[in-house]
Amino acid sequence: MALTLVVLVFAGRLVWVQGIHGSEVAAIALAKRLTAPQESIGTRGEITDADGKALAVSVERYVISVNQLLVADFQGTNGTSDGAVGVADRLAPLLDMDPATLGATLVGEREYKVIKKDVLPAVAREIRAEGLPGVNVDKVAERIYPNGTLAGNVIGFVNSSGVGLDGLEAALDDRLQGTAGSEVYESGRRGQPIPGGFSESTEAVAGDSVQLTLDADIQWKAQEALDAQVAATGADSGSIVVMDTVTGEIYALADSGSIDPNNPAVDGSLAPSVSDIFEPGSTGKVITMAAALESGLVTPQTQFEVPYEYTAENGQTFKDSHEHGVLNLTTTGILAESSNTGTVMIGQHLTLAQRYDYLSRFGFGAKTGIELPAESAGRLRAGDTWDTWDKRSQLSVLFGQAVSVTALQATSVFATIANNGVHVQPHLIKGWTDADGTYTAAEIPAGTQVVSEQTADTVLSMLESVVDDGTGASASIPGYRVAGKTGTAQNFGGGPGITASFIGVAPADSPRLAVSVVLKNPRSSEWGGTVAAPVFSDVTAYALAELGVAPSGSQATLFPTTW
Repeated sequence: MALTLVVLVFAGRLVWVQGIHGSEVAAIALAKRLTAPQESIGTRGEITDADGKALAVSVERYVISVNQLLVADFQGTNGTSDGAVGVADRLAPLLDMDPATLGATLVGEREYKVIKKDVLPAVAREIRAEGLPGVNVDKVAERIYPNGTLAGNVIGFVNSSGVGLDGLEAALDDRLQGTAGSEVYESGRRGQPIPGGFSESTEAVAGDSVQLTLDADIQWKAQEALDAQVAATGADSGSIVVMDTVTGEIYALADSGSIDPNNPAVDGSLAPSVSDIFEPGSTGKVITMAAALESGLVTPQTQFEVPYEYTAENGQTFKDSHEHGVLNLTTTGILAESSNTGTVMIGQHLTLAQRYDYLSRFGFGAKTGIELPAESAGRLRAGDTWDTWDKRSQLSVLFGQAVSVTALQATSVFATIANNGVHVQPHLIKGWTDADGTYTAAEIPAGTQVVSEQTADTVLSMLESVVDDGTGASASIPGYRVAGKTGTAQNFGGGPGITASFIGVAPADSPRLAVSVVLKNPRSSEWGGTVAAPVFSDVTAYALAELGVAPSGSQATLFPTTW
């Protein structure tokens, strides 16, 4: 009777487990046998220059790990040892490790222990071919930068997990990042896959690759010339921007002391050319001249008697950089000789609203929209507060003081003049290629007319006199007409030192490039025409040749500078 009762209890329990709750119990058992999701990487997209030259790539590497519980299953053949000793004997030569040291890491109770990282694909294939129990060969992606410091200030870098931390790697991280895949499978007691058991996987998807507007060769030339001049002049730092005047494409964005993204050591912004601000000094006179011409206050040939020292109508007194007697200069001559007093004589007749309006039109006080992080908008006092501003600053903005800009903003002003008065947004991205190989060009906002074509062409012609018969003679390039402007200004905020610069356009008769050279606190000379203009000539000549731009086809007809 008791035996019958026991049989009935077990039978009832069996019916309960297998019949009524069978599927639930099976699902619980399966869940216990399933591994945690095993992720596979989605390769990070490449960064290339305009010609497709790789600037940042993710290369195939492998991590070798071990499940110590499974190593004991290894059975040696032809006299080789079993277990951990046998696995170590087979694996050590492939990993260039000591067998005894390796064998010690194979013994234990851990289901996952890394043996070696950064293993090359050929070695990984050999290890996989051995079929050693418990030895895992997992693919990872290592980010490398094949050109070292070249454009390191622009590209940026990633962390050990492949996440962008600075530069374009950070700014474009969402698109460059691949989508990870995953795999879940049914495993035995010691973690081994069960043949024929449940498995489910999702394929990884590579990230998009980005093509930049940078020309690696022009970037190299700009970086080399900049670093050499910073060293030669004892400058604290410097920047060079090379920009297409028509498209807004950036061919080079060089900052002294560019980092090597393979081994970054960062102190501050990677790209001071878009983050650091300075008073533009005399390069800002271009905006004053454009405003005066556009407003009908002067023509290029309007005559002035320009003294060394001049007291403006609001009682403020200004001086030129060098003592001189009264000069008979035209408007063009005032620009060519970079006269502060002459500029004030002209610009004081612009209303405060006009002064603010033209500075704002040319992009001062606003970010350019370049795709890099940490871009500064510079500093431009709000227009509705100018009437309460001190009287000296109201006039010093006419020659590039009491306002601050980045090197990129200053370059964009000259690109706008060269592009018939149309501002085009500077940009670094040419297009994207997705994981399927489909290329899509980047969308660039439509240009904005800042000043009339006539005014822009007139200012450009006036700027030729700066190089032909003024302070920028060292910027000349044989065979090409060049227009540009020198600049020297005290460091922003009144601190010690100065900023010396030259910004120019070539060829002036058919503009293609706007190039700026900015040096912070050079010790050998404070004049932009001395320390910056020769570098402009060198870099711009190289860029014109690299881009295949034909020499100028006509001689300049310049406005008179004196009367």
